[in-house]
Amino acid sequence: MLMKFATVSKSLVMALALLFAAGAFASTANKANLELNDSVTLNGTTLKPGDYKVQWEGTGPNVELSIIEGKHTIAKTSARVVDLPAPATNDAAVTVKNESGPNSLTGLRFHGKKFALDLSQESDGMQGGSSK
Repeated sequence: MLMKFATVSKSLVMALALLFAAGAFASTANKANLELNDSVTLNGTTLKPGDYKVQWEGTGPNVELSIIEGKHTIAKTSARVVDLPAPATNDAAVTVKNESGPNSLTGLRFHGKKFALDLSQESDGMQGGSSK
């Protein structure tokens, strides 16, 4: 009986360890900083110049992106993770010029990373100009 209890206890401890490890991994979101020098719009929200945190969650190429100022989420959108041919040379906010009002935020690149976030709904959204 004691041997059976020890085996069950070891199995339970291992299962709990795996559960906690999987839970910690699943809840980890990708994060980055975003510095805007000019106002931009994202889904109808104007983001003023300043420092923001960017967080995205999801599996595969489609993710949910949140723009956070302080402790408050101020904008959310869907995004697509796209591979870059080479690591980005700097952090960049990719924008498209609007005829009236601030430019639209259509993508994000991160220094040293070989991926970018495409916020446009078009397949060629990462081809636009960029600014830091």
